[in-house]
Amino acid sequence: MKRPILVGIDTGGTFTDLVAIIGGEIRVHKVLSTPADPADAVIRGLREMLAGTAPESVTYSSTVATNALLEKKGARVAIFTNAGFEDLIEIGRQNRDDLYALAPSRPEPLVSRAMRFGVAERTLFDGSIAKPLSRMELARIRRVATRSGADAFAICLLHSYANAKGEESIARALAPLGRPLSVSHRILAEYREYERFSTAVVNAYVAPRMSSHLKNLETRLEGARLRVMQSNGSAIGVELARAEPVRTILSGPAAGVIGAASLARAFGTDRFITFDMGGTSTDVSLFDRRARIRTLSHPDGYAVRTPVIDIHTVGAGGGSIARIDAGGSLRVGPDSAGAEPGPACYGRGELCTVTDADLVAGRLVAASFLGGQMKLYPERAARVVSRLAREIKTNPIAAARGIIRVVNANMERAIRVITVERGYDPRDFALLAFGGAGPMHACELALDLGIRRIVMPRNPGLLCAWGASSAPLGREYSLTVRATNPGYRDLVTRAAGLVRRARAELAAEGAGAIRHELWADMRYRGQSYELEIALTPRFIADFHSTHRRTFGHSSADAAVEVVNVRVRATAGEAAATPKRIARQAARPAPISSGRVLVGGRERAVPIYERDSLGAGARIGGPIVVVELSSTAYVAPEFTLRVDDFGNLQLEAAR
Repeated sequence: MKRPILVGIDTGGTFTDLVAIIGGEIRVHKVLSTPADPADAVIRGLREMLAGTAPESVTYSSTVATNALLEKKGARVAIFTNAGFEDLIEIGRQNRDDLYALAPSRPEPLVSRAMRFGVAERTLFDGSIAKPLSRMELARIRRVATRSGADAFAICLLHSYANAKGEESIARALAPLGRPLSVSHRILAEYREYERFSTAVVNAYVAPRMSSHLKNLETRLEGARLRVMQSNGSAIGVELARAEPVRTILSGPAAGVIGAASLARAFGTDRFITFDMGGTSTDVSLFDRRARIRTLSHPDGYAVRTPVIDIHTVGAGGGSIARIDAGGSLRVGPDSAGAEPGPACYGRGELCTVTDADLVAGRLVAASFLGGQMKLYPERAARVVSRLAREIKTNPIAAARGIIRVVNANMERAIRVITVERGYDPRDFALLAFGGAGPMHACELALDLGIRRIVMPRNPGLLCAWGASSAPLGREYSLTVRATNPGYRDLVTRAAGLVRRARAELAAEGAGAIRHELWADMRYRGQSYELEIALTPRFIADFHSTHRRTFGHSSADAAVEVVNVRVRATAGEAAATPKRIARQAARPAPISSGRVLVGGRERAVPIYERDSLGAGARIGGPIVVVELSSTAYVAPEFTLRVDDFGNLQLEAAR
């Protein structure tokens, strides 16, 4: 009997990671990414890993939409909005991200002034239409769109969440032009016009590139069912991903959190900080019994109101470039060497990176990199680190230590954003370190934060791909209700249409055992922003207690307003679960030793192979542990223990 092959893929800035689940067994692979066409690395990796056998299903976490936005390589977009509101996406909110900047800067609007077109229509807040669209106006809109030369259209009318008739009329008029349409109420049926308009514009900006990429990839997969990770940790079918790629802006980091959660359940940890350090960036998130979801993010400064796992990203990765700034200080990142040309030690780059510093510091073992499948060039790393050392008048080892300390400080600040700045003490959580570079930097980062427990899962450099392979199918929809002191049953009734839509769409994709949760965005009447509360019979009491924990106060007698209701529906279970490994039969023996930077000086440190460490093995640091997808450095303050599933559990001495 043929066993189904389910594959999870994560495309990173440096490597493309693949995890295949074949009849419950796991197979892993890594290949260098191909930024010019990410599909090339995906197809090559599948062929090498599966030897030509076709997978049944592929779940893909993609950076294509993200990079189109960050690199400003998206489509030429035309926006149609109410006359007089053409500049709304540029005016935005009057919030200042940097209060003390004398000359604050804002990102350039994604749609130029000449491509913003006003239309004669007006829908009021209650859904009544004060000025309907005429046939002549619709004909004019179509002529303007035809002449605009736009690659995609965004349709954004006031109060379309209350009555979508105007937007739907324009969408029907433009559909024959055959270009991607981003209709604001279809993507986000909520009030606050700036966030809704901005989300639709971002979607239109990235849609043509993402649609073309997914169409190309789907064709080359030759019949495999393609699903795409959303930013909220669930997967959607390829057609929805092509139409609404804004849902995938943070799909890669979200896959890492989902992968971490599926593993953490196996070894009984439900409070941890994910620390995903890859080649280009580091993504951190707080998992407190569940992944924290937020509904507003600002990728590259643009407001996007779609559900995303609360992830904070900094430009700190193995490929981050180290340099001396104009003031003579050492800076690391956010610029990255990426996959092309990559760190100097990869054989093509000429700039000093964090990976080069780790190699000079002995924390990366050249002979064991990618299981020995990829050659590193230590002499090139030594040359670029030495060149940097001369600039700051020190020796190469001190320069390597400086690079490591600076990049660690950048990542420490990121973790403080999602813990201390949100009212959590990082010392109450374990640090779950993964990504290709995470286990090399976790110990010193944990010591700086006061964290005493670190978990390094098996195949840490492939955890995002594992998360993609185990992600459920999902839908999330919301609706503005603006109700004061509503009853629980009334809100459930208002959400019934969303539930039916989500369940019907999942069923159409072949999903079974569909589950859904209801949530409410709540505030005290008169406040400007909301807290998300699970919609249960005690939702009002839960709001008061959450408000007290978040802001330090609550008011049980004040009127409570429910602004939006939302449904989260998911279907599907993890395709594979972590397997127990054999117990350690004898004292583990190192495969070699090396000179490693420990603290401020070099020491001889034993090097162990991860696959040779059985369950129950205990080793005190300092040591280095090598495997296919990553290398782990265990500082002298920690003792390593291998758990029943092969994860490395590190405990700091009291």
